[in-house]
Amino acid sequence: MVDPQLDIEPYLEAAAQKSMRITHIFETHVQADHLSGARRLSEATGAPVIFHKSAPVEFPHLNVEDGERHDLGNVVLSILHTPGHTPDSVSILVTDKTRASEPWFVLTGDTLFSGGVGRPDLIGAGSEAMLAEQLHDSLHSKIMTLPDHLEIFPAHFGGAACGKGLSGKPGSTIGFERRFNPALRAASRAEFVDFVLKDLPPQPEAFAVNRRRNLTGE
Repeated sequence: MVDPQLDIEPYLEAAAQKSMRITHIFETHVQADHLSGARRLSEATGAPVIFHKSAPVEFPHLNVEDGERHDLGNVVLSILHTPGHTPDSVSILVTDKTRASEPWFVLTGDTLFSGGVGRPDLIGAGSEAMLAEQLHDSLHSKIMTLPDHLEIFPAHFGGAACGKGLSGKPGSTIGFERRFNPALRAASRAEFVDFVLKDLPPQPEAFAVNRRRNLTGE
């Protein structure tokens, strides 16, 4: 399970219907837009909650590092540390060995969206410009080095407050975003930083509360 919502019943029902067990619970980052269901799901299933090692989480969890690989039967998950939206953000490359030995799609969390990229201003403390630079580097040194045919499935689409200019389409491909995503067409790192920091909408008041509760596991 990746980035579970607070209501965990649909996940438990889906697993039961397929006679499967939930064995891993990955968080692509410490969430701010919603209360995470990761800890509740862990208590219900016994599966560990997994964050990048840089996440300052205060409840029991497992850490992963960049390049780490998890074999789950026919599925292989490869972790890419992609800081920028938050310092602990990761993307997850997914390979289905029944189809091919190469990745099929990538779960980009709040790093790359269809039509946009993650906003770098949600953790405060004057870190926006630094995170925007990290986001640029994560996109260009990690995500955009992937093949054009690879599908992307971000954590949000149009209407979400974790980015701007998001498409209503829940998925895309690396190639389409390379050609048409406005943030990825910035000619330089500085231009990218200016673009992603310009005209950001105000943060919803609940974001700071959600992030604090998700860090502490309340």
